[in-house]
Amino acid sequence: MNHKLFLDINCDVGEGINNEENLFPHISSCNIACGGHAGNKKEIKKIVLLAQKFGLNIGAHPSYPDKENFGRKKIQISDNSLRDSIENQIMQLVEILDEEDLELNHIKAHGALYNFSANDRNTAVLILEIAKKFNVKLYVPYNSLISKLADGIGVEIMTELFLDRKYNDDYSLLDRNHKNAIITKTKDIICQLENILNNKIITVNNKVKKVKYETLCIHGDNVNANKILENLTSHFKLKGIEIKKY
Repeated sequence: MNHKLFLDINCDVGEGINNEENLFPHISSCNIACGGHAGNKKEIKKIVLLAQKFGLNIGAHPSYPDKENFGRKKIQISDNSLRDSIENQIMQLVEILDEEDLELNHIKAHGALYNFSANDRNTAVLILEIAKKFNVKLYVPYNSLISKLADGIGVEIMTELFLDRKYNDDYSLLDRNHKNAIITKTKDIICQLENILNNKIITVNNKVKKVKYETLCIHGDNVNANKILENLTSHFKLKGIEIKKY
């Protein structure tokens, strides 16, 4: 007897690409930029209403407050200032959700903040404490320090893997400056997907690493995001895989 496989597919959105209407039919969760690296109240509201229309889980996508570098560089900032910034970013989204009688489902840090908080204890605890304050799930990388600290702080996590990024041997993402860091061809993404479904990834050095996952990400700013998701949807149908909110 075949058992249907359910997947949560998430996208980072609200980052100025304006492709959400094409992405949302193919995903189950969205992470909305809320002012740190991109986004403003008007843009956030537009995407919230679109996410509501498609019945998506809605998450906050806070970052270092650094629009100049799109949140992709670690900046010098005190813990208190970082905490205030992240909370203010999330509140900007929450206030709009409250207006629409919707709930915040999760938080997923963006860019350099996501990568640094993965294995820096101080930043990891800060992010976890914020997730606990808002009483929502936190999307975290597999085999990261932040994932291991979550239970002790009382935060529910969703372990995340990326379909469109290459991995280093230590499970970190290959730096975007590397020419092969971002996967843009559907056939290569499907290959990565099939490996992940078999609980493994092939690193940039061709090493096989065991993995577990609860949510899978395609970046909304991937140059081929629309086409990739359309093709993935067709692949899922052939494989009997269903996209479902968790």
